Amino acid sequence: MQDDIQYMSEEKLAELKNELADLKNEKSPQLRKRIDEARQMGDLSENAEYHQAREDLAWALSRINEIQAIMGNAEIITASGSNNTVSLGNLIKVEDKNGKEKEFTIVGAQEANPLIGKISNESPLGNALLGRKKGDKIEISTPGGIQVYKILKIS
Repeated sequence: MQDDIQYMSEEKLAELKNELADLKNEKSPQLRKRIDEARQMGDLSENAEYHQAREDLAWALSRINEIQAIMGNAEIITASGSNNTVSLGNLIKVEDKNGKEKEFTIVGAQEANPLIGKISNESPLGNALLGRKKGDKIEISTPGGIQVYKILKIS
């Protein structure tokens, strides 16, 4: 895991805390119990339940470490109070070169979901929007060619 700052909302941090608690308090103990029960069945070399439980536990422990690293580098996105320049947490309305309007919310990488308009500050579009003002035009190079957007509104 990188040592970079992981920007996220309070909601995302709470979601990660809940997932971590579930992994530590529920899933890991259940998996350890499954391993112990499978171990008691005898020959471990041909015991599929034992091997699956060990794989599941390894995944759970890895996810625990990943969440702890993310939370250790977490920085909560707070509203800047200014709608003059694009920053993390802002909702941005843009217009493409065909006149089609789109809305994006700039979020940290952990929350990015382009299908619902949440774009990462690390994505080419998110990065290009940061620090810009209403009325600015930006150009983004994509696999499909150059995309041009004009910022209509920042909120």
